[in-house]
Amino acid sequence: MAELIQQQELDVEVDFYGFALQDLDDTQVPLEYPEGREAGGAFLTAHEGRLDIESAGHTHTAALTAEVWDAEPPAAEDRGAWEERAEARLHCPSGELALWGVATGPMDASVHLSDMDGMWQVRVYCEGRREVQRLAQEGVPEGIERYLVQFWPAAG
Repeated sequence: MAELIQQQELDVEVDFYGFALQDLDDTQVPLEYPEGREAGGAFLTAHEGRLDIESAGHTHTAALTAEVWDAEPPAAEDRGAWEERAEARLHCPSGELALWGVATGPMDASVHLSDMDGMWQVRVYCEGRREVQRLAQEGVPEGIERYLVQFWPAAG
């Protein structure tokens, strides 16, 4: 049975409908965010050393829960009213991912995965998309769009 190793609660400053989780060591990332971003594309896109996530709101603060597990965790379908769900694989040489905005670049927050280089399986869930899309046209909402990102070591 999978065991939760750590959990972090972070605020994400979303701009231009997106943000990324990118290896803290940017020398390990061939295309730094937002280079190669497919704006308006898939909810989740994996690149070498980074994950691009497309939001439903232009400018707002989203809530992100990052979980690191020792094996594949149980699906979280019953933990939220998820409107999107996607999976990817990610190589993270530094063991840490910085949050990046489209225009603002790196944020002060980061997700600690491990103390060593690793390949990770990632599952991303999102709720509050319809509501943040509506509210972001009127102002800068906070905490309406919520993400759950689960990481666990990738097999072979």
